[in-house]
Amino acid sequence: MHDVAARAGVSHQTVSRVINEFQGIRPATRERVLAAIEELGYHRNLSARALVTGRTHTIGMIGPLIPDIGPLSTLHAIERSARGVGLHTLMTSADANAESATEAVGFLLGRGVDGIALVAQQQAIADAVGDMRLSVPVIHLLTGGEPRGEAASIDQRAGVRLALEHLIDLGHTRIQHVSGPPTYTESQLRKDEYLSVVAERELAPLEVLDGDWTADAGYAAGGRLDPTATAVFCANDQMAFGLIHALADAGRTVPGDISVVGFDDTSEARHSLPPLTTVRQDFVAVGHLAVDLIVQAFDGADTSGTQQLVPELVVRQTTSHPQS
Repeated sequence: MHDVAARAGVSHQTVSRVINEFQGIRPATRERVLAAIEELGYHRNLSARALVTGRTHTIGMIGPLIPDIGPLSTLHAIERSARGVGLHTLMTSADANAESATEAVGFLLGRGVDGIALVAQQQAIADAVGDMRLSVPVIHLLTGGEPRGEAASIDQRAGVRLALEHLIDLGHTRIQHVSGPPTYTESQLRKDEYLSVVAERELAPLEVLDGDWTADAGYAAGGRLDPTATAVFCANDQMAFGLIHALADAGRTVPGDISVVGFDDTSEARHSLPPLTTVRQDFVAVGHLAVDLIVQAFDGADTSGTQQLVPELVVRQTTSHPQS
């Protein structure tokens, strides 16, 4: 920094103010400092800065070991949003067990992160991190709306009701569900809410078909559907795509013979044949909310009462009135 100051003919304090984007620096002075920085190839020593300020201005991110489009979209949004407020990100991953989660947190803390954004879709990960009593703020991502400290999540129960009320309004009373893996909080919430709506509206209690989020699981479920079902609510879009494939192979039309609703609104949902009716989750908005919560936590604000984000029903061409 002193070399830059000497080259630009200013004090090192002025160089610091330019680097940290302080207001009140004359444009000509700023240009001289920036030119000197480029000529000398100067880079800030963030480690030294952290020793002085006690902050690294870094958000640690823990994602799933197996890539999944929802969490990855959220983590990418955190990275972009963090840049916008002058923060950096550092990412690692964890498997769905306490040891892996603890190791991931230790890795991030060892690099001095100021806060952690944690994809907490499985209870084992959330519990392991919760037991650590960390001194930095932790924002749980995609918990599905279950109370778990500070969280940035989407109301899963509300999304299920949107899907089922849509089918009920069309006249369906025999609606089957293809669920996700039971170890995922969001999957269990969707299944629980499906069963709640079935009981409340006195619908036919059809068997829940277990899946694993994949299109292959949806295809397999297609061969096990109750023959009296007139509609199927799938716990995600991928399983809905597989189900529609299985129905086509069996000579059944969607939505003529049976209606199908997915969950997530992935980009492929607009291009399936027919285009999929689904519940849209705004994974990008979750990422922005997570950064907002971390910044508020830096300022000492209480963020435990944050409202969940509300999903949206996107009606396309896989739902219609049941055949009489």
